[in-house]
Amino acid sequence: MLLGETSIHETYYEILSVKEDASYDQIRNSYRSAILHSHPDKLNTSPCCSSDDKFLKIQKAWQVLSDAELRVVYDNDLRSSRQDGGTTADEISIEDMSVEINGQDMEIFYQCRCGDYFSVDSSELESMGFELLKEGDCVQVKRLGASVASVVLPCGSCSLKTRVWVGSDMKIPFQDDSGLRNSLDDL
Repeated sequence: MLLGETSIHETYYEILSVKEDASYDQIRNSYRSAILHSHPDKLNTSPCCSSDDKFLKIQKAWQVLSDAELRVVYDNDLRSSRQDGGTTADEISIEDMSVEINGQDMEIFYQCRCGDYFSVDSSELESMGFELLKEGDCVQVKRLGASVASVVLPCGSCSLKTRVWVGSDMKIPFQDDSGLRNSLDDL
């Protein structure tokens, strides 16, 4: 299981009740069984219940694990999150961060409790498979495979780290006043 912002997230393997080294056929068989047992039309439940959520989770797990390329990306993210597990002081969404634009470069940052920042620049994110697109008053983050990923960022001054969760089509607001971050540093 992966720790999320406020709850524990099941891995796609756990959702489909298969081992992480399961073959495509094993994943497909488990998916078929799970989907039959959770399909909203087969269940005698009221609409808007948790069975719909379970059905959608199963669909998403199959979408990722059935595609060899998406599965590799997902497995790498899963491994990375486990290596960094337990060492982060906080978990945030990339939407909680701010963007500062300097020419062609974009820096995405979040203030640490020590007063410095957790930050990453656009070229680093692009090398990790994220695409950043300027859109009006924000930056849209896109990711290959549309699956959720996480990145662990260290603080610029102290030993704290934060895990940043990134999903496809998330938006980060621009930092309106480019001097705001500098003035915060002076405090």
